[in-house]
Amino acid sequence: MLVAVCGPNEATVEESMAAERLGELLARAGVTIVCGGRGGVMAAVCRGAKRGGGATIGILPGTNSHEANEWVDYPICTGLGEARNAVVVASGQVVIAIGGGLGTLSEIALALKLGRPVITLHSWPLDPALLERARARVEEATTPDEAARRALELLRMAHPN
Repeated sequence: MLVAVCGPNEATVEESMAAERLGELLARAGVTIVCGGRGGVMAAVCRGAKRGGGATIGILPGTNSHEANEWVDYPICTGLGEARNAVVVASGQVVIAIGGGLGTLSEIALALKLGRPVITLHSWPLDPALLERARARVEEATTPDEAARRALELLRMAHPN
């Protein structure tokens, strides 16, 4: 099971703490984390996943695997720059967005276009009327525990075995 976690490279302390807790919770449940592989939220979620005994995949913008944070197990070099955001969200069965960078906003939109379930944690407020018109749904979580619980529920619904 793969969950994509998106968030800013320049994360706040609160965003980093939430991402680290989320990574640990998901890893303990047997989920592999996929992210952009660099700093901020991406490093924090990977650090938490490693503490929880899980595996991490970093989808990197460049062609140098050494750009990955130290907690990425499997760096994937794309040479796509910011366009790699599409690969990140397409790789996850569920997408969790933490915080509010512009890259995070693009990942939310790309995930919704791909029909991926999206959970936000202290992220972009989106207009419910516009989401409804687009037949898209974003779930808001208030804690990392709630985001992890809901992601696991969505994964179980998609794969009931």
